[in-house]
Amino acid sequence: MDKEPNHNDEEIYKSFLNESMQDYEKSLNVPKNKQNRLIKAGRNHALLTNIMISLAIILLIVPVLTLSSYLYYAIGGKANHLIDIATKTIYVTEPNMSLEEMELEEDIGFFTMNLYFDVFKRIGKEDYQAGEYTVSFALDKPNLPERDMKLEKPLPITGDMETDKLYHPGGPYGKTVGSDWDIFEHLPDGTVGEMYLSFNQLVKPEEIEKQLGKNVEVRWVAVDTGFEDKSLYDAGYSVAPIGYPLQIDTTTWSPFNGRQKSNEEVFLDILNFLAKDEKTAEKIARARSLLLKERIQYIEKNGIEAYGAVVTGPIPELRKLKDKELIRVMKVGEVKLWNWK
Repeated sequence: MDKEPNHNDEEIYKSFLNESMQDYEKSLNVPKNKQNRLIKAGRNHALLTNIMISLAIILLIVPVLTLSSYLYYAIGGKANHLIDIATKTIYVTEPNMSLEEMELEEDIGFFTMNLYFDVFKRIGKEDYQAGEYTVSFALDKPNLPERDMKLEKPLPITGDMETDKLYHPGGPYGKTVGSDWDIFEHLPDGTVGEMYLSFNQLVKPEEIEKQLGKNVEVRWVAVDTGFEDKSLYDAGYSVAPIGYPLQIDTTTWSPFNGRQKSNEEVFLDILNFLAKDEKTAEKIARARSLLLKERIQYIEKNGIEAYGAVVTGPIPELRKLKDKELIRVMKVGEVKLWNWK
């Protein structure tokens, strides 16, 4: 016969259950201040995790973008191509200006490239720093250059036929412009100077030195391209002089070093090269427009003839040019202490 449950055993069992439930409830009943600490610790841990993940992504993106930028400018010689456009534009649009390879620096960022270079002018027998250029490219599109010119008589920021001191004999601007011979009369004999000469007729570049004599040096010739004798209204475009150095530049950096081609051939090669990226060249040049394709066609049809030149030499020798019938207008450039050797 089964034994009936003992009443005391049931009480003991109920008491055990009650104590267990109380212990469990106590374990869940965390104090409020401790709850806040736990929540704050969890939030901080999540924030730290997000920061670490973000930093890891950034640290991964930066080298990827940097490498991509270098590859963009390196593949296909993009950087060198843009450097060539900038430097060659200076040679054919800035009278008596040159560059030196050691003075050129480039800085590549995230799909941007900054180009820094100095430009020089030959006054007498020495090259003087004429200014500093900064050209910024976004991908392959340049911004307007920043120019810090160090000349006494710099040309205007925007170049055109009216302001660049070289006037075509058939153009409208030189007819009302006076020469600066009086200024040269008051310059000391122990100095050297630079002159901008505008001729009364078109001449072949090789004839200029014969007519001006050997006691001065012809540095740069302004080439007739079919637009220089027109007013802005007639041409429909505002153009500035273009030309090339008449003297051979013996430095290996210069495109006019005479090693393989004549300066005239190099000049045409540069115009054809720039015509392929004319908008880029126009941004770097002071001219509002270059019209290279039209000017190239004109030169190829009519040959190279000059309507002006930039010369340098001792002041006493430059004064003697006043008697030359070829010269129509003379404008003073830079003047330096004697360095004629």
